[in-house]
Amino acid sequence: MLLLVGLGNPGARYAGNRHNIGFMAVEAIARAHAAQPWRKRFQGQAADVVLGGSKAVLLKPDTFMNDSGRAVGEALRFFKAALSDVVVFHDELDLAPGKLRVKAGGGNAGHNGLRSITALCGNEYRRVRMGIGHPGHKDLVHGYVLRDFARDEQAWVDDLCRACADEAPLLVAGEDASFQNRVHLAMTKRGWSFD
Repeated sequence: MLLLVGLGNPGARYAGNRHNIGFMAVEAIARAHAAQPWRKRFQGQAADVVLGGSKAVLLKPDTFMNDSGRAVGEALRFFKAALSDVVVFHDELDLAPGKLRVKAGGGNAGHNGLRSITALCGNEYRRVRMGIGHPGHKDLVHGYVLRDFARDEQAWVDDLCRACADEAPLLVAGEDASFQNRVHLAMTKRGWSFD
């Protein structure tokens, strides 16, 4: 059972924030693959979905970013799943806007959602790092991630989330490199460049 987790903060106030791009990605997957309705489970909102013929669960923690590990841990225990069956979609300051990278394990780069999951569940889960760019100075980061995407950014955000949704079955198949390459190709075809 694959668990696809989108990181973000719950509530309308945060819905358009850069920090919520993980929520946006799993919502796009739910729409594209006719997921079951979202329902309250695992200290969050969960939806069952079939991707590439395999059952998976989408999860948006309601615990706020800094406590995301509580929701992930509860779902892991319920499904008796391995940490390697967890894929976390999250915002990444160190990647250009619209760029995406997938990796397993590694550091948390100061991301409090990842830090919480690592502290409560372990570190060897898969991460889909969704680039949002950096504001230029570390003192500006907090305000930057909690600010909505600008109107002129919305097109690449929508395209990136749509590409993640289209290629999500590759994650279920364990083909992370193919997922990354196909998303990059989709973004390039839509006119986005990350050089």
